[in-house]
Amino acid sequence: MSLSAQDWRRRARCFYYAGHRIAWWEGGAAQARPLLMVHGFPTSSWDWTHVWEQLGANHRLIACDMLGFGLSDKPKRGFDGDGYSIHRQSDLNEALLAHLGIGEHDALVHDYGVSVGQELLARQQEGSGAAGLGQVVFLNGGIFPDQHRPRPLQKLGVSPFGFLLGLLMRRGGFGRSFSEVFGPDSQPSEAELDAYWDFISFNGGNRLTHKLLHYMADRTRHKKRWEAALVTAQDRIGLINGALDPVSGRHAYERWREVLPGARHHLIESVGHYPQVEAPEEVARIALEWLTPAA
Repeated sequence: MSLSAQDWRRRARCFYYAGHRIAWWEGGAAQARPLLMVHGFPTSSWDWTHVWEQLGANHRLIACDMLGFGLSDKPKRGFDGDGYSIHRQSDLNEALLAHLGIGEHDALVHDYGVSVGQELLARQQEGSGAAGLGQVVFLNGGIFPDQHRPRPLQKLGVSPFGFLLGLLMRRGGFGRSFSEVFGPDSQPSEAELDAYWDFISFNGGNRLTHKLLHYMADRTRHKKRWEAALVTAQDRIGLINGALDPVSGRHAYERWREVLPGARHHLIESVGHYPQVEAPEEVARIALEWLTPAA
């Protein structure tokens, strides 16, 4: 059972990073191993509510809305006037863990968050950060940039006319475009689309959409480093993939199996880009199997 958007808002806490207010959530078993949950674009940590209770039975859950997303601050110029980047969002997630005094932990990452996960793995292997990161479970996302198939609105957002995306985006157009990445039998309801839009548009966030798309350039720029981090970590990473996702579905899953033969993988045939929303029980079950240490 997922938490309503209203309940989720009430549970939000905040801390400050680089002078910005960041909304974050904690739940689950307080004494269990922490699980950092990193959301995707263009949504927020509310994406995790469908698996929150099931995962929380075995883990201490930690999640935040990254800068520019959800209930967190949405500065027009991003971090310190320097825009939005995966590196700074990774810094933010590390800062949240430090704020909570968390060392050893695992991670569950989706979409935009998969790049944060890859950056954290790379830092760990280089000895520059994320020392406590253990296992990482990936959901649909642009893990391999050449397998990422951006939607028309994303293409507009990274074009010279990207600023128009924020000016033109409204609830109706968002709902139609967003629904296209879900499976035909797991479409979001109108009420759910309203809630997604409320988080996205909070404090004018819909007008920043083109700036948050910076991550697409980051993925290309850091492709070799981020993919190398996965190869090195094959024994402790896994991918749960919704096959019907037009952005990073079956084609991306097959590339994962080809490049990372030693990594875990699980394909859900009937769902799209948001498997944690579309097939929450299956996602939680597989994630718990992978994250729970053998007796």
